[in-house]
Amino acid sequence: MKAILINEAGTTDKLTYSEIPVPTITADEVLVEVKAISINPVDIKSRAGKGVYGRLKEELPIILGWDISGIVVETGTDSGFKKGDEVFGMVNFPGHGKAYAEYVTAPGSQLALKPANISHGEAAAATLAALTAYQALVHKAQVKREDKILIHAASGGVGHFAVQMARHLGAVITGTSSGANREFVLGLGAQEHIDYHGYDWKNAPSEFDFVFDTVGGDNIDNSIAVAKAGGTVISIPTGLSEAVTEKAAAKGVNGYFFLVSSSGDDMKVIAEWLAKGYIRSHVSEEFAFGEMAKAHQHIETGRTVGKIVVTL
Repeated sequence: MKAILINEAGTTDKLTYSEIPVPTITADEVLVEVKAISINPVDIKSRAGKGVYGRLKEELPIILGWDISGIVVETGTDSGFKKGDEVFGMVNFPGHGKAYAEYVTAPGSQLALKPANISHGEAAAATLAALTAYQALVHKAQVKREDKILIHAASGGVGHFAVQMARHLGAVITGTSSGANREFVLGLGAQEHIDYHGYDWKNAPSEFDFVFDTVGGDNIDNSIAVAKAGGTVISIPTGLSEAVTEKAAAKGVNGYFFLVSSSGDDMKVIAEWLAKGYIRSHVSEEFAFGEMAKAHQHIETGRTVGKIVVTL
């Protein structure tokens, strides 16, 4: 089968197209013929030697990627799926997902049936990003009706799912993005929009029950500044430093880092919400498997609206 490997960290020229054997499955796994792959910032960071590269470098060569949608072609006795099932999910994150390939092995416990009303590209898009939003809002922050929440980078991969999920949960949502994406963010279900260019965070009111920081860096301080006492700030790109944690605690704010994990149970909820139209994947661009470098370069611009997928 065709696969894309990296033998060392670096720029997109380290993405190497290879022919390797089709992997074999264990009793709890399925073999998936991949139809679409979703590309995430963690893919780009890991390729460059950051992200989860440190966890995986002992396994070089690495097959990057975690987000897949495809068709089951072989099943283990305890996988819970049958041949011909169309499935999607995030595979083995933050371990070795090996998604940049024509065939991928995945534990049945990490997958869900693809809704019939969406494409494989839309399904692949609704994996790592959608799981991150779901686990942060539902499991970690336990967002409820009428909670006032702020979602940073609301037009991005995680952000655009978070806005839609928060709307479904009945929250009152403010989303940040550039002014150019204001109508997109409001169209997802946000009631208010903040153009982050030049916004005065220090003098903004502390009014949010929950702030979802998908940006990191200095933005963590901005998030704490607008969270109300007793509120929660979750950051996904960078861990909260001890100093920032102390700042959050001094204000009576719960601040912590969150890392998504593979879950078939959560994927089943996401599948149901996609099927019922509560959420949708916004795929801004699709690339062919042979254009993986272009897909990575697109993510590197930091200006992706919604999701980028690669189709096979």
